[in-house]
Amino acid sequence: MTTPFPGNLLRRPEAGALIGLIGVTVFFAIVGGIEFLYPSSVGSWLSRSATLGIVAIPVGLLMIAGELDISVGATITAGALITALVSGYYEQPIILGMLAALAFGAIVGLVNGYLVLKTGVPSFIVTLGTLFAVSGILLGATVVLTGTTSIAIKAPEMVKTMFGMYFGAGFQVLILWWIAITAAFYFFMHLSPFGNWIFAMGGDKESARNAGIPTARMTILLFVLSSVCASFVGMSQAILFQSVQATPQLTLIFNTIIAVVVGGVLLTGGFGSVIGIFFGTITFAVVTQGIYYTSFDQTWSNLVIGVLLLGAVLMNNTFRKMALSYAPKKEAKA
Repeated sequence: MTTPFPGNLLRRPEAGALIGLIGVTVFFAIVGGIEFLYPSSVGSWLSRSATLGIVAIPVGLLMIAGELDISVGATITAGALITALVSGYYEQPIILGMLAALAFGAIVGLVNGYLVLKTGVPSFIVTLGTLFAVSGILLGATVVLTGTTSIAIKAPEMVKTMFGMYFGAGFQVLILWWIAITAAFYFFMHLSPFGNWIFAMGGDKESARNAGIPTARMTILLFVLSSVCASFVGMSQAILFQSVQATPQLTLIFNTIIAVVVGGVLLTGGFGSVIGIFFGTITFAVVTQGIYYTSFDQTWSNLVIGVLLLGAVLMNNTFRKMALSYAPKKEAKA
């Protein structure tokens, strides 16, 4: 008879991420005071988690498959700008602006996937090129069409309620979308055959292809999911803030990768989980928001954030290595 605890639990990719989340939450609850756990504060860092998390999960799946998409910073802006341009500047029905934004995201994902497959160039370089190309197109087209880099949009109340509303003590409705999207990706990754294919691709893509896994189609699908989710976030931001600037969200790229790595995904691919990315996203939001509840000098905030996030990553890796080296002992026979 073998003992399932703690080896099997620690072996799960999300174990370290959950422990890291608990650790930073307790840290800021002590250092920042009980105000950090007030509903308004929780709403603040959960809303930030939702914006980041909807993008982080598909990007994390790409990383598990051995690829990377950094064009999401421009695709988010594209989703917002296209929604505002179609339904704000040209005053078309909001549904057309939303569909146009999602369609553009799908096109960017198709282009990324196609170029990665056909050129053999690493996805980091391909999506870096896409990042700057999309940014340039957006800025140029916005200025040509509107004569400005800022577009206003006013969405109907029902649409604002669904995509751009706050409820309770500062909880953004995007949190509900984030939970629903996380559940959908969890099923896709862990309860369907596609998940095993993705893990196999991250372990050895050539072997996965030889085993009959449609690696080309899966690669394109993952890039499309990443870009569409980024466009969805941008679309929601346009509806929430009712104004869009033609500026790519470059910091979000690095924030997304950090959240995914904190969530237990290996940069080399082949290891990770949706729930781990979910916890990693919250951890990142807790750290970046929690610093404002402390008495630390804000000029040192980036240092504190960096140290705490590095600690969370190291803790994650430590528990993963402990789990992989754990061998349960068999009980002696009577």
